[in-house]
Amino acid sequence: MKKLVAASVVIGASLASVAPALAQGGEQFIPVLSYRTGAYAVNGVPFANGGVDYLALLNDRDGGINGVKIGFEECETGYATDKGVECYERLKGKGATGASYVSPLSTGITFALTEKAPGDKIPLLTLGYGRSESRNGAVFPWNFIAMGSYWTGASVAVQHVAKEFGGLDKLKGKKITLVYHDSPYGKEPIPALEALAAKHGFVFKGVPVTHPGVEQKSQWLSIRQDRPDYVLLWGWGVMNGTAIKEAAAVAFPRDKIIGIWWSGAEPDVLPAGDGAKGYKALMLQHGPGQFGVHAEIKKHLIDKGKSLAKDDFGQVLYNRGLINSFIGTEAIRTAMKKYGNKPMTGEQVRWGFENLDITEARIKEAGFEGMMKPLKLSCSDHQGADVARVQQWDGKEWKVISDYYTADRDVLDKLVAEQSAKYAVEKKITPRDCSKPD
Repeated sequence: MKKLVAASVVIGASLASVAPALAQGGEQFIPVLSYRTGAYAVNGVPFANGGVDYLALLNDRDGGINGVKIGFEECETGYATDKGVECYERLKGKGATGASYVSPLSTGITFALTEKAPGDKIPLLTLGYGRSESRNGAVFPWNFIAMGSYWTGASVAVQHVAKEFGGLDKLKGKKITLVYHDSPYGKEPIPALEALAAKHGFVFKGVPVTHPGVEQKSQWLSIRQDRPDYVLLWGWGVMNGTAIKEAAAVAFPRDKIIGIWWSGAEPDVLPAGDGAKGYKALMLQHGPGQFGVHAEIKKHLIDKGKSLAKDDFGQVLYNRGLINSFIGTEAIRTAMKKYGNKPMTGEQVRWGFENLDITEARIKEAGFEGMMKPLKLSCSDHQGADVARVQQWDGKEWKVISDYYTADRDVLDKLVAEQSAKYAVEKKITPRDCSKPD
Protein backbone atom coordinates (compact mmCIF):
# COMPACT_ATOMS: atom_id res chain seq x y z
CA MET A 1 0.00 0.00 0.00
CA LYS A 2 2.85 2.40 0.81
CA LYS A 3 4.39 1.82 -2.62
CA LEU A 4 1.04 2.44 -4.30
CA VAL A 5 0.51 5.69 -2.39
CA ALA A 6 4.02 6.87 -3.20
CA ALA A 7 3.49 6.16 -6.88
CA SER A 8 0.20 8.02 -6.81
CA VAL A 9 1.92 11.07 -5.32
CA VAL A 10 4.53 11.12 -8.07
CA ILE A 11 1.98 10.73 -10.85
CA GLY A 12 -0.39 13.17 -9.16
CA ALA A 13 2.37 15.74 -8.95
CA SER A 14 3.05 15.38 -12.66
CA LEU A 15 -0.62 15.91 -13.47
CA ALA A 16 -0.83 18.91 -11.16
CA SER A 17 2.21 20.48 -12.78
CA VAL A 18 0.39 20.89 -16.10
CA ALA A 19 -2.94 21.94 -14.59
CA PRO A 20 -2.08 25.64 -14.03
CA ALA A 21 -1.57 26.04 -17.78
CA LEU A 22 -5.02 24.62 -18.38
CA ALA A 23 -6.49 27.11 -15.96
CA GLN A 24 -5.43 30.24 -17.84
CA GLY A 25 -7.58 32.03 -20.39
CA GLY A 26 -11.15 30.86 -20.66
CA GLU A 27 -11.09 27.75 -18.46
CA GLN A 28 -13.26 27.06 -15.45
CA PHE A 29 -10.89 26.48 -12.53
CA ILE A 30 -11.61 23.92 -9.80
CA PRO A 31 -9.10 23.49 -6.94
CA VAL A 32 -8.61 19.90 -5.78
CA LEU A 33 -7.65 19.69 -2.10
CA SER A 34 -6.41 16.14 -1.59
CA TYR A 35 -4.24 13.99 0.62
CA ARG A 36 -2.24 11.26 -1.02
CA THR A 37 0.29 11.06 1.81
CA GLY A 38 0.18 10.45 5.56
CA ALA A 39 -2.08 8.50 7.88
CA TYR A 40 -5.21 9.22 5.88
CA ALA A 41 -3.83 8.49 2.41
CA VAL A 42 -5.44 5.04 2.26
CA ASN A 43 -8.80 6.82 2.09
CA GLY A 44 -7.68 10.07 0.48
CA VAL A 45 -6.14 8.49 -2.63
CA PRO A 46 -9.26 6.73 -4.00
CA PHE A 47 -11.45 9.78 -3.34
CA ALA A 48 -8.98 12.04 -5.15
CA ASN A 49 -8.70 9.62 -8.05
CA GLY A 50 -12.46 9.56 -8.52
CA GLY A 51 -12.82 13.31 -8.21
CA VAL A 52 -10.07 14.07 -10.72
CA ASP A 53 -11.21 11.36 -13.15
CA TYR A 54 -14.67 12.87 -13.50
CA LEU A 55 -13.23 16.31 -14.28
CA ALA A 56 -10.82 14.75 -16.78
CA LEU A 57 -13.68 12.79 -18.34
CA LEU A 58 -15.68 15.97 -18.97
CA ASN A 59 -12.64 17.56 -20.61
CA ASP A 60 -11.69 14.55 -22.74
CA ARG A 61 -15.17 13.54 -23.84
CA ASP A 62 -17.15 16.79 -23.83
CA GLY A 63 -14.55 19.52 -24.09
CA GLY A 64 -15.47 20.60 -20.55
CA ILE A 65 -18.83 21.93 -19.38
CA ASN A 66 -20.91 23.28 -22.25
CA GLY A 67 -17.68 23.78 -24.19
CA VAL A 68 -15.88 25.55 -21.34
CA LYS A 69 -12.70 23.61 -20.51
CA ILE A 70 -12.06 22.72 -16.88
CA GLY A 71 -8.72 23.63 -15.33
CA PHE A 72 -7.87 21.88 -12.07
CA GLU A 73 -4.90 21.54 -9.78
CA GLU A 74 -4.31 19.24 -6.83
CA CYS A 75 -2.85 20.53 -3.59
CA GLU A 76 -1.70 18.15 -0.86
CA THR A 77 -3.18 18.91 2.56
CA GLY A 78 -2.23 15.77 4.48
CA TYR A 79 -5.65 16.27 6.17
CA ALA A 80 -4.04 19.09 8.18
CA THR A 81 -6.12 22.23 8.69
CA ASP A 82 -3.21 24.65 8.31
CA LYS A 83 -2.08 23.03 5.06
CA GLY A 84 -5.66 23.01 3.81
CA VAL A 85 -5.94 26.75 4.40
CA GLU A 86 -2.60 27.29 2.63
CA CYS A 87 -3.84 25.30 -0.38
CA TYR A 88 -7.04 27.31 -0.45
CA GLU A 89 -5.18 30.62 -0.36
CA ARG A 90 -2.79 29.51 -3.10
CA LEU A 91 -5.48 28.26 -5.46
CA LYS A 92 -8.49 30.49 -4.84
CA GLY A 93 -7.50 33.16 -7.36
CA LYS A 94 -6.43 30.91 -10.22
CA GLY A 95 -8.16 30.65 -13.55
CA ALA A 96 -10.16 33.16 -15.54
CA THR A 97 -12.64 33.84 -12.72
CA GLY A 98 -11.00 32.33 -9.63
CA ALA A 99 -12.05 29.14 -7.91
CA SER A 100 -15.48 27.81 -8.90
CA TYR A 101 -15.95 26.03 -5.58
CA VAL A 102 -13.74 24.23 -3.05
CA SER A 103 -14.18 20.78 -1.51
CA PRO A 104 -12.13 20.87 1.72
CA LEU A 105 -12.41 17.10 2.32
CA SER A 106 -11.95 17.69 6.04
CA THR A 107 -14.33 19.01 8.66
CA GLY A 108 -11.47 20.86 10.34
CA ILE A 109 -10.53 22.60 7.08
CA THR A 110 -14.23 23.28 6.49
CA PHE A 111 -14.51 25.07 9.85
CA ALA A 112 -11.54 27.27 8.93
CA LEU A 113 -12.72 28.04 5.39
CA THR A 114 -16.25 28.82 6.58
CA GLU A 115 -14.73 32.02 7.96
CA LYS A 116 -13.02 32.86 4.66
CA ALA A 117 -15.52 31.82 1.98
CA PRO A 118 -17.99 34.71 2.46
CA GLY A 119 -15.31 37.33 1.89
CA ASP A 120 -13.84 35.49 -1.09
CA LYS A 121 -17.28 34.58 -2.48
CA ILE A 122 -16.31 30.94 -3.05
CA PRO A 123 -18.78 28.10 -2.34
CA LEU A 124 -17.70 25.15 -0.18
CA LEU A 125 -18.98 21.74 -1.28
CA THR A 126 -18.80 19.42 1.74
CA LEU A 127 -20.33 16.15 0.55
CA GLY A 128 -21.52 14.26 3.63
CA TYR A 129 -19.25 16.11 6.07
CA GLY A 130 -18.61 19.56 7.54
CA ARG A 131 -20.76 21.76 9.74
CA SER A 132 -24.11 20.01 10.19
CA GLU A 133 -25.92 23.30 10.94
CA SER A 134 -24.74 24.69 7.58
CA ARG A 135 -27.82 23.08 6.09
CA ASN A 136 -29.39 26.45 6.93
CA GLY A 137 -28.44 28.50 3.87
CA ALA A 138 -29.92 31.63 5.39
CA VAL A 139 -26.99 31.71 7.82
CA PHE A 140 -24.41 29.77 5.77
CA PRO A 141 -24.85 31.03 2.19
CA TRP A 142 -21.50 29.60 1.02
CA ASN A 143 -21.57 26.11 2.62
CA PHE A 144 -23.25 23.21 0.80
CA ILE A 145 -23.36 20.03 2.90
CA ALA A 146 -24.94 18.04 0.08
CA MET A 147 -26.53 14.59 0.52
CA GLY A 148 -26.30 14.35 4.31
CA SER A 149 -24.71 15.65 7.50
CA TYR A 150 -23.17 13.82 10.43
CA TRP A 151 -26.42 14.47 12.25
CA THR A 152 -28.15 12.57 9.43
CA GLY A 153 -25.69 9.74 9.96
CA ALA A 154 -26.22 9.70 13.72
CA SER A 155 -29.99 9.49 13.33
CA VAL A 156 -29.86 6.73 10.71
CA ALA A 157 -27.39 4.69 12.75
CA VAL A 158 -29.62 4.91 15.83
CA GLN A 159 -32.64 3.87 13.75
CA HIS A 160 -30.82 0.79 12.48
CA VAL A 161 -29.73 -0.15 15.99
CA ALA A 162 -33.35 0.24 17.12
CA LYS A 163 -34.57 -1.97 14.29
CA GLU A 164 -32.22 -4.74 15.38
CA PHE A 165 -33.55 -4.48 18.93
CA GLY A 166 -37.17 -4.53 17.79
CA GLY A 167 -38.13 -0.85 17.59
CA LEU A 168 -37.31 2.61 18.88
CA ASP A 169 -39.13 1.90 22.13
CA LYS A 170 -36.61 -0.89 22.82
CA LEU A 171 -33.72 1.61 22.98
CA LYS A 172 -34.59 2.69 26.52
CA GLY A 173 -31.79 1.70 28.88
CA LYS A 174 -29.50 0.47 26.10
CA LYS A 175 -25.89 1.65 25.98
CA ILE A 176 -24.63 3.21 22.74
CA THR A 177 -20.99 4.28 22.66
CA LEU A 178 -19.37 6.54 20.07
CA VAL A 179 -15.69 5.90 19.29
CA TYR A 180 -14.63 9.06 17.54
CA HIS A 181 -11.65 10.83 15.99
CA ASP A 182 -10.80 13.58 18.48
CA SER A 183 -11.25 16.42 16.00
CA PRO A 184 -14.11 18.59 14.68
CA TYR A 185 -15.02 15.65 12.41
CA GLY A 186 -15.39 13.13 15.20
CA LYS A 187 -17.14 15.52 17.57
CA GLU A 188 -19.74 16.62 15.00
CA PRO A 189 -22.34 13.84 15.68
CA ILE A 190 -22.29 14.29 19.47
CA PRO A 191 -25.07 16.94 19.73
CA ALA A 192 -27.39 14.77 17.63
CA LEU A 193 -26.61 11.63 19.64
CA GLU A 194 -27.21 13.48 22.90
CA ALA A 195 -30.57 14.74 21.61
CA LEU A 196 -31.55 11.27 20.38
CA ALA A 197 -30.51 9.73 23.70
CA ALA A 198 -32.75 12.19 25.53
CA LYS A 199 -35.65 11.38 23.21
CA HIS A 200 -35.35 7.57 23.24
CA GLY A 201 -33.83 6.94 26.67
CA PHE A 202 -30.60 5.19 25.71
CA VAL A 203 -27.33 5.84 27.54
CA PHE A 204 -24.83 7.66 25.34
CA LYS A 205 -21.09 7.75 25.94
CA GLY A 206 -18.30 9.22 23.82
CA VAL A 207 -14.82 7.71 23.63
CA PRO A 208 -12.26 9.94 21.86
CA VAL A 209 -9.27 8.62 19.91
CA THR A 210 -6.24 10.86 19.39
CA HIS A 211 -4.94 11.52 15.86
CA PRO A 212 -4.00 9.53 13.85
CA GLY A 213 -5.70 6.66 15.67
CA VAL A 214 -3.07 3.93 15.59
CA GLU A 215 -3.20 3.46 19.37
CA GLN A 216 -6.63 2.44 20.70
CA LYS A 217 -5.93 -0.39 23.15
CA SER A 218 -7.05 1.54 26.24
CA GLN A 219 -10.28 2.67 24.55
CA TRP A 220 -11.30 -0.86 23.58
CA LEU A 221 -10.33 -2.31 26.94
CA SER A 222 -12.67 0.23 28.54
CA ILE A 223 -15.38 -0.73 26.06
CA ARG A 224 -14.95 -4.40 26.99
CA GLN A 225 -15.38 -3.43 30.63
CA ASP A 226 -18.36 -1.14 29.98
CA ARG A 227 -20.08 -3.63 27.64
CA PRO A 228 -22.17 -1.26 25.49
CA ASP A 229 -24.97 -2.75 23.42
CA TYR A 230 -23.68 -1.03 20.27
CA VAL A 231 -20.67 1.00 19.16
CA LEU A 232 -20.76 3.73 16.53
CA LEU A 233 -17.44 4.45 14.82
CA TRP A 234 -16.51 7.92 13.53
CA GLY A 235 -12.99 7.24 12.22
CA TRP A 236 -10.87 8.03 9.20
CA GLY A 237 -7.78 6.56 7.59
CA VAL A 238 -5.73 4.15 9.68
CA MET A 239 -8.01 4.74 12.67
CA ASN A 240 -10.78 2.64 11.11
CA GLY A 241 -8.78 -0.53 10.48
CA THR A 242 -7.13 -0.19 13.89
CA ALA A 243 -10.53 0.12 15.60
CA ILE A 244 -11.83 -3.03 13.97
CA LYS A 245 -8.67 -4.98 14.85
CA GLU A 246 -8.81 -3.81 18.47
CA ALA A 247 -12.50 -4.70 18.69
CA ALA A 248 -11.62 -8.20 17.52
CA ALA A 249 -8.78 -8.38 20.05
CA VAL A 250 -11.16 -7.75 22.96
CA ALA A 251 -13.85 -9.95 21.40
CA PHE A 252 -16.34 -7.11 20.93
CA PRO A 253 -18.79 -8.32 18.25
CA ARG A 254 -18.07 -6.61 14.94
CA ASP A 255 -21.72 -6.98 13.98
CA LYS A 256 -22.48 -4.63 16.88
CA ILE A 257 -20.42 -1.82 15.33
CA ILE A 258 -21.74 0.66 12.77
CA GLY A 259 -19.34 3.11 11.16
CA ILE A 260 -20.21 6.43 9.55
CA TRP A 261 -19.91 6.48 5.72
CA TRP A 262 -16.30 7.64 6.05
CA SER A 263 -15.59 4.44 7.98
CA GLY A 264 -17.21 2.16 5.43
CA ALA A 265 -14.81 1.66 2.53
CA GLU A 266 -12.51 -1.15 1.44
CA PRO A 267 -9.34 0.28 3.08
CA ASP A 268 -11.18 0.32 6.42
CA VAL A 269 -11.84 -3.41 6.55
CA LEU A 270 -9.11 -5.12 4.53
CA PRO A 271 -6.34 -4.47 7.11
CA ALA A 272 -8.36 -6.35 9.75
CA GLY A 273 -8.66 -9.48 7.63
CA ASP A 274 -11.18 -12.00 8.94
CA GLY A 275 -11.60 -9.84 12.03
CA ALA A 276 -13.67 -7.37 10.01
CA LYS A 277 -16.34 -9.90 9.03
CA GLY A 278 -19.76 -8.70 10.19
CA TYR A 279 -18.74 -5.05 10.58
CA LYS A 280 -21.39 -2.58 9.38
CA ALA A 281 -21.24 0.96 8.03
CA LEU A 282 -23.57 3.59 6.69
CA MET A 283 -23.72 4.34 2.99
CA LEU A 284 -23.89 7.91 1.69
CA GLN A 285 -26.50 6.46 -0.69
CA HIS A 286 -23.88 4.72 -2.86
CA GLY A 287 -21.68 1.69 -2.38
CA PRO A 288 -18.99 0.05 -4.49
CA GLY A 289 -19.54 -1.13 -8.07
CA GLN A 290 -19.27 0.01 -11.64
CA PHE A 291 -22.05 1.92 -13.39
CA GLY A 292 -22.56 3.86 -16.59
CA VAL A 293 -20.06 6.57 -15.75
CA HIS A 294 -17.36 3.95 -15.13
CA ALA A 295 -17.70 2.62 -18.67
CA GLU A 296 -17.14 6.15 -19.96
CA ILE A 297 -14.08 6.65 -17.75
CA LYS A 298 -12.64 3.33 -18.87
CA LYS A 299 -13.12 4.26 -22.53
CA HIS A 300 -11.88 7.85 -22.37
CA LEU A 301 -9.27 7.70 -19.59
CA ILE A 302 -8.20 4.29 -18.31
CA ASP A 303 -7.74 2.67 -21.71
CA LYS A 304 -5.69 5.71 -22.75
CA GLY A 305 -3.50 5.68 -19.64
CA LYS A 306 -4.94 8.99 -18.41
CA SER A 307 -6.19 7.81 -14.99
CA LEU A 308 -4.42 7.14 -11.68
CA ALA A 309 -7.11 4.64 -10.66
CA LYS A 310 -6.03 1.04 -10.30
CA ASP A 311 -7.46 -1.35 -7.71
CA ASP A 312 -9.64 1.48 -6.35
CA PHE A 313 -11.61 1.87 -9.59
CA GLY A 314 -15.27 1.36 -8.59
CA GLN A 315 -14.53 1.17 -4.86
CA VAL A 316 -16.64 3.11 -2.35
CA LEU A 317 -14.41 6.19 -2.02
CA TYR A 318 -13.51 6.34 -5.70
CA ASN A 319 -17.23 6.44 -6.43
CA ARG A 320 -17.72 9.16 -3.81
CA GLY A 321 -15.06 11.25 -5.52
CA LEU A 322 -16.97 10.85 -8.79
CA ILE A 323 -20.22 11.97 -7.14
CA ASN A 324 -18.50 14.94 -5.52
CA SER A 325 -17.23 16.24 -8.85
CA PHE A 326 -20.54 15.45 -10.54
CA ILE A 327 -22.48 17.58 -8.05
CA GLY A 328 -19.96 20.42 -8.25
CA THR A 329 -19.91 20.52 -12.04
CA GLU A 330 -23.69 20.26 -12.18
CA ALA A 331 -23.83 23.42 -10.06
CA ILE A 332 -21.59 25.11 -12.63
CA ARG A 333 -23.80 23.78 -15.43
CA THR A 334 -26.87 25.13 -13.63
CA ALA A 335 -25.24 28.54 -13.24
CA MET A 336 -24.48 28.64 -16.96
CA LYS A 337 -28.19 28.35 -17.70
CA LYS A 338 -28.59 31.78 -16.15
CA TYR A 339 -25.27 33.46 -16.88
CA GLY A 340 -24.19 31.90 -20.19
CA ASN A 341 -21.64 29.36 -21.37
CA LYS A 342 -18.49 31.01 -20.06
CA PRO A 343 -16.32 30.61 -16.95
CA MET A 344 -18.48 31.19 -13.88
CA THR A 345 -17.42 33.19 -10.84
CA GLY A 346 -17.74 31.70 -7.38
CA GLU A 347 -20.75 33.91 -6.75
CA GLN A 348 -22.46 32.65 -9.90
CA VAL A 349 -21.68 29.03 -8.96
CA ARG A 350 -23.24 29.67 -5.54
CA TRP A 351 -26.44 30.59 -7.38
CA GLY A 352 -26.03 27.34 -9.31
CA PHE A 353 -25.82 25.34 -6.08
CA GLU A 354 -28.90 27.03 -4.62
CA ASN A 355 -30.86 26.23 -7.78
CA LEU A 356 -29.43 22.76 -8.28
CA ASP A 357 -31.99 20.14 -9.26
CA ILE A 358 -30.41 16.81 -10.22
CA THR A 359 -33.33 14.72 -11.45
CA GLU A 360 -33.58 10.98 -12.03
CA ALA A 361 -33.37 11.65 -15.75
CA ARG A 362 -30.17 13.67 -15.37
CA ILE A 363 -28.64 11.04 -13.07
CA LYS A 364 -29.30 8.37 -15.69
CA GLU A 365 -28.03 10.54 -18.53
CA ALA A 366 -24.76 11.24 -16.67
CA GLY A 367 -24.18 7.56 -15.88
CA PHE A 368 -24.86 7.74 -12.13
CA GLU A 369 -28.02 5.62 -12.04
CA GLY A 370 -27.80 3.27 -9.06
CA MET A 371 -25.27 5.51 -7.29
CA MET A 372 -27.43 8.33 -5.99
CA LYS A 373 -30.97 9.59 -5.65
CA PRO A 374 -32.27 12.94 -6.98
CA LEU A 375 -30.87 15.97 -5.21
CA LYS A 376 -32.43 19.42 -4.98
CA LEU A 377 -30.95 22.33 -3.05
CA SER A 378 -32.36 25.77 -2.29
CA CYS A 379 -31.57 29.00 -0.47
CA SER A 380 -32.89 27.61 2.81
CA ASP A 381 -31.80 23.98 2.34
CA HIS A 382 -28.14 23.46 1.48
CA GLN A 383 -28.28 19.71 2.16
CA GLY A 384 -31.12 18.39 0.05
CA ALA A 385 -31.20 14.81 1.38
CA ASP A 386 -31.62 12.97 4.69
CA VAL A 387 -31.38 9.33 3.67
CA ALA A 388 -28.81 6.58 4.08
CA ARG A 389 -28.57 2.80 4.00
CA VAL A 390 -26.51 0.25 5.91
CA GLN A 391 -23.98 -2.14 4.41
CA GLN A 392 -22.11 -5.06 5.98
CA TRP A 393 -18.72 -6.58 5.22
CA ASP A 394 -19.00 -10.34 4.64
CA GLY A 395 -15.25 -10.92 4.60
CA LYS A 396 -14.89 -10.34 0.86
CA GLU A 397 -17.22 -7.54 -0.14
CA TRP A 398 -19.84 -5.07 1.05
CA LYS A 399 -23.47 -6.21 1.08
CA VAL A 400 -26.42 -3.82 1.40
CA ILE A 401 -28.51 -5.00 4.36
CA SER A 402 -31.17 -2.30 4.71
CA ASP A 403 -33.58 -0.15 2.81
CA TYR A 404 -33.19 3.62 2.98
CA TYR A 405 -33.71 5.22 6.36
CA THR A 406 -34.81 8.85 6.63
CA ALA A 407 -33.29 10.89 9.44
CA ASP A 408 -35.47 12.17 12.29
CA ARG A 409 -36.18 15.70 11.07
CA ASP A 410 -38.03 16.65 14.27
CA VAL A 411 -34.76 16.32 16.19
CA LEU A 412 -32.37 17.49 13.48
CA ASP A 413 -34.32 20.54 12.27
CA LYS A 414 -34.40 21.81 15.84
CA LEU A 415 -30.64 21.32 16.15
CA VAL A 416 -29.99 23.07 12.85
CA ALA A 417 -32.14 26.03 13.91
CA GLU A 418 -30.53 26.29 17.36
CA GLN A 419 -26.93 25.88 16.28
CA SER A 420 -27.15 28.09 13.19
CA ALA A 421 -28.85 30.83 15.24
CA LYS A 422 -26.05 30.59 17.80
CA TYR A 423 -23.44 30.88 15.06
CA ALA A 424 -25.23 33.90 13.56
CA VAL A 425 -25.15 35.69 16.92
CA GLU A 426 -21.47 34.86 17.48
CA LYS A 427 -20.45 36.09 14.03
CA LYS A 428 -22.92 39.01 13.93
CA ILE A 429 -24.62 37.60 10.83
CA THR A 430 -28.07 38.77 9.76
CA PRO A 431 -29.73 35.71 8.21
CA ARG A 432 -30.93 36.11 4.64
CA ASP A 433 -34.62 36.14 3.82
CA CYS A 434 -34.91 33.05 1.65
CA SER A 435 -38.49 33.90 0.73
CA LYS A 436 -37.17 36.62 -1.55
CA PRO A 437 -35.81 35.65 -4.99
CA ASP A 438 -32.03 35.95 -5.33
